[in-house]
Order: sequence, then structure tokens, then C-alpha cells
Amino acid sequence: MTTLHTLYVNIKHIVGRKISLLLILLFAEATAYCQSDLQEADSYLAAGNQKGFKMVYVQGGTFTMGCTERGKNYDSDAKPAHQVTLSDFYIGRYEVTQKQWKDIMGINANPSYFKGDSLPVENISWEEVQEFIRKLNIQTNENYRLPTEAEWEYACRGGECPAQYKYSGSNKVSNVAWFRENSSGQTHPVGQKSPNKLGIYDMCGNVWEWCSDWKSAYSSDSQTDPTGPSSGHRRIARGGSWNSDAWHVRVLYRDSSLPGGHLGFRLACDPN
Repeated sequence: MTTLHTLYVNIKHIVGRKISLLLILLFAEATAYCQSDLQEADSYLAAGNQKGFKMVYVQGGTFTMGCTERGKNYDSDAKPAHQVTLSDFYIGRYEVTQKQWKDIMGINANPSYFKGDSLPVENISWEEVQEFIRKLNIQTNENYRLPTEAEWEYACRGGECPAQYKYSGSNKVSNVAWFRENSSGQTHPVGQKSPNKLGIYDMCGNVWEWCSDWKSAYSSDSQTDPTGPSSGHRRIARGGSWNSDAWHVRVLYRDSSLPGGHLGFRLACDPN
């Protein structure tokens, strides 16, 4: 209330009493809406945190997915750009760590090349991720899953109508990503670089991340909650890694791997 009163006094001197009251009411309504969203997120996170998985609430919206840049060979795999509408969802604040993997799969079940409890788990196949999620959901009574490619890109961009950064939260790659030029040839503990607008870390660099979708070409049609084709040969991989150059850790860059490939991942889930 003190903050609102101070704001009212300051605005009153500039625009007058009636307009300032209207602005204050709009501000208060927006604040209450944001607090409601945060309370909803916190109630879910309290349940998810029992296994150490910190999830970020992502409010759904509509965004332009893919590359809008002109040029015949410029990110052709990320074209055509198209409108995508997503429902609300949660996504992991961090990549799944080796400790979290071992807690679910067993102390001796860590296949990562670079060892360390706070390092992201890697060298994991898509099928192994599904087994991890199955066991995790049994233990937590939740419905964790991999993010869809559309959810991954939306979260990486920072949600609806964010600044159009080249990387997740910055146009300077070294601020937000471990990649070939700064990684010293290895992965790094999660959460050490700057987060994006939503408070999500390491969406660019560190380890490639599995998505749930089969790889397919983009369509120009508008889509709502797309999940990709029902079958395919390769699964989507996003974000680049410690060994990628700056081009391959951009928000737009798409890659894929056979399901038996060896990547990392982060979790997603739907609101209760």
C-alpha cells in the first residue's frame, strides 16, 4: 500500500488526480494478477521440489516460431516462420543434473562422460529419458515429460512478446551459454550463466537437450499446442552444447538425433 501511495503522489504532480487514480487502479490490478500467477506456480513447485526439480511456470501465448530472416540459405531448417499458440506449462529451471538422475535411476547408473553431481546429465538416449520420467512420475505422482519443440523455443525466447535475442536472454553468447569458446572443453554446473527473462538457465549451450517431437519440416500454417508428427526417424534436439560454436547455440537452431543418441534434457509438465 505504501508503494501505491507513493506512486499516486508522484503521478498526481504530473498528470492530475483523476488520471493518476486510473493508472493506480490499473497498476494494482496487474500486480494482483501477477501475484495470483506466482501463487499458482509456487503451489505446484512445492510438490515438484520434493525430488529437487525446480520448475518455472510459463504462461501460454502466441508467438512466431522459426526464422523470419531473409536469405535463401539462412536457417532454412527453421523456415517458414509460423504462428504457434501454446497453453500454460512448466519447464525445468535447470537441465537435469547427474545427482537427480542417480536419485531416480540408481547410484551406479550415471553414463555421463563428465562426472559431477551438479553437472548436467549427458550421454542419455531418448528412450532412457522416457524410463527416467516413468520412474520419476511413479515416485512423485506427477506427470513430468519432455517439452515439445514449440514449448522449448517459446521458453527459450522468454515467453510471449519478449525481446528478440539471438540467444536465450542475451545477444552476447558468453553471458548465457557455455560453448566452444568458453567451456574449456567440458560441461559446467547448471545455473552459472545468466538466466533468460523467465529465470531459466542454460537453454543455450552446456548440453544438447532432447525434445519430445519427431523431426519434421516446418509448416506455414498456424498451430495450437503442436506435438510434431506421430512417427519419424530422428528426435528433435535443441540448444547446442559445450562443444558447439556460437551459431549452433542460437535460439533458432534446430538439430536432431536418432533416439539412441546421447544428449541431455530438462523436464516439462502441465499445470494441475
